[in-house]
Parts: sequence; C-alpha cells; structure tokens
Amino acid sequence: MDLTSMSAGAYDASISRIELYTLFVPFREEVQRIMRASAGGLGMAIAAEEPWMGGDFVICRLSADDGHSGVGEAFVWLPETGLIPEQITSVIAHALSRYVLGASPFAVAEIAKHMERNASRNEVAKGLLDMACYDLAGHICGQPAGELMGGLQVEEIPLAALVPLADLDVMSALTEGFREGGFRTLRIKLGAGIEQDAGIMEAVRGKAGEDTRLRVDYNQAYGPEEAVQAILAIEPYGIDVAEQPVAAEDYAGMAAVQHRVGVPLMAHEGCFSLRDIITLVELGAVGVVGINSERPGGISAALRAMDFASGRGMGVVVHNQTLGIATAAQLHLAAARFSSLGHDVELFGDVMFEDDLILEPIACANGTAAVPLGPGFGVELDEGALARYARAETVIVEI
Repeated sequence: MDLTSMSAGAYDASISRIELYTLFVPFREEVQRIMRASAGGLGMAIAAEEPWMGGDFVICRLSADDGHSGVGEAFVWLPETGLIPEQITSVIAHALSRYVLGASPFAVAEIAKHMERNASRNEVAKGLLDMACYDLAGHICGQPAGELMGGLQVEEIPLAALVPLADLDVMSALTEGFREGGFRTLRIKLGAGIEQDAGIMEAVRGKAGEDTRLRVDYNQAYGPEEAVQAILAIEPYGIDVAEQPVAAEDYAGMAAVQHRVGVPLMAHEGCFSLRDIITLVELGAVGVVGINSERPGGISAALRAMDFASGRGMGVVVHNQTLGIATAAQLHLAAARFSSLGHDVELFGDVMFEDDLILEPIACANGTAAVPLGPGFGVELDEGALARYARAETVIVEI
C-alpha cells in the first residue's frame, strides 16, 4: 500500500483546520554541560557564534472534517536551516494553507504539485504539512503510517549514537558508554584540525572496538584540499561515511573531495531538496544520501529520494535530533525502506532534549528503537508539554 496511489475518494474526509505551534525545547542539563565545555558551546566545528543549548521546533496539527487529526514536526536551527520558526508558520498560514485546506490528506501528490507550482523552495514548510498528512491519513484509515509508505519491513530499528566534538576524554567516555549501551554505530563530530581528528578517531576506535561502525561529521570545517587530507588521515580507522567536509554551497568542492577519497561523502547543510540530491549524485559529489525531517522535506520527498538512492546502488543515512513526533515518523520511514538503507538510523532527540512532547515514550533499548505501531505515527502529542514549551501564540488557519 502506498499513500500516493491510494484513492482519496475511498475516505470521505478533507482537511478543515491547520494549527501551528512554535516551540523551544532545551537540551537536558548533562547535554548542556557537555556543550558548554566544547569549543563555542556547539559540540561541533560549524562556524556559528551562539551556543547551542536546545532546539526550535514547529509542530503542525491537521484536523479533518470527520474528527480525525494528524501531526508533523520540523526542527529548525538558523545556522543550518536558514529559517526561524515564524517564517515557517507565516508561509503556511499565508500561502501554503490554500493548497491544503479542503484537500484530502491522502492526496499528498496533488498537494505537493500545487505547492511546488506556486511556492518556490520552502521545503521545510512543505515537508511539515506532508508529514502531518501521513499521520492524519493513517488515523483515518486505521493503519500505521509505514504501511502507507509501501509497508513496514521491520518493527525494530538499530540506532546510531552521536559523540559531540569535545575534550578527548569526554569523547572517549561517551564512546565507551554508548558501546556498553548496545549501540553498534557512532557518528563522531570532527573538524578540530587534521592531526586532532586523527587522534580522536584513534582513541574512538580503540574504545569502540573493531565491530562498531563509525561515521564522521565535519560540519563544513575544511576547504577541499584540507578535507582530502583530513579524510585520508582517518581512513585507516574504518569510516563508513564522512558528512559535509566542505562548505554547504561548495558542490564542486564536494565532488573534488569525493573523487580523491575512498570514504563515501554525505551532504547535509547543503542539501535541502530532491534537486539538490540529484545534482550532488550526478556530480559524483556524494556516495551516500542523507535524509531527515527537513531534507529533502516531508515523507513523500524522502521516499522518492530513498528510492532514487537505491536505484543508484547508494546507501541512505536517516538522522536528526528529533522530538517524539518526528522520531516516530522517521522510524516508520526507515522501516518501510529498511532493506535499502545500509546504515543504522540516528534519531538522538530522546537523549538530547529534556522532553519529547509525546505521552508515551518510544521504546528504546540496547541501541534499538521499536516502531510505534498504532494508527499514523503511533504516538500521541502531549498537550501539557506543548503548552509549556510554546514560544508564540498558536497560528490557526481553517475553512
């Protein structure tokens, strides 16, 4: 079963109301301590100038005229996303809502077509609406959202853990702790310098053991020539993926690096749309496709990107720092394309944020997460938490 091919007429429901919530959710205190101790308070090499102590989010609730509702979630961080939450709520309220209100939530392809024709870019806002449509459609037809993405292949997803760029002792301790906690893939933040990076990876590999998969994330730390040398310096430690080693907009630089190293590259900060993904692949600039809630925007676009990657024989990395709604959505997404991923999924919001905004936490144990199997994404929004973390008045658009 695939939502894009299901008959909207089989379910007599149309979207009648859009509610948009702007939130800020702080990191857990222990995460904030690690961030404060790192260079720039960021836990990464990105050249932002303000400490990263929590996340801005937009929650979208779509209500249908038959009484059902569905939710979506978008994470926003200005240095990467290039947006603040109010821009998302504004473009939805004043432009994109006209293509959603009155439509069937099953008609995601038609909704997307109208949004693409009439609003350039804005993948995050479009994707937020698309995600909520999948949850709403699942509630209407009584099916898990993963069944509307082609069918759940598994009900449990192996996870990756994130090790921030910090003091070497801290990174080593975190590596050892995650290994003992059952994680078999780690993403290591690098970019402190070529020699320092090599020292970090030597220590991490020593703590992680040979059977742990390692991917690294440079957060645009280097120019192309430096990036080549940095990646060659850590290749002996067995690296699955090297994420965004050069500036986000430097597609030619990414291609130059990928042509000289054996480690597959992945774009993140520089990849927001399906066209971005196709361009990077055609340039030979990446060897792995990255997917999250915002990139390339929504469930429908993510499915197309994953199928495109699979057709090219490329793996897919699903990763993000998400609250409960987007974590559940991406678990369904990963479960529906599990056989073609090739890489463990990293959804680390439950470790990083002090609240996940859902009533029942997603079951995570021994480095795995269970796919919530109720209708839609299988999770329920915590209305009390929604009110506690709100940073603005709720934006409501309705017929």
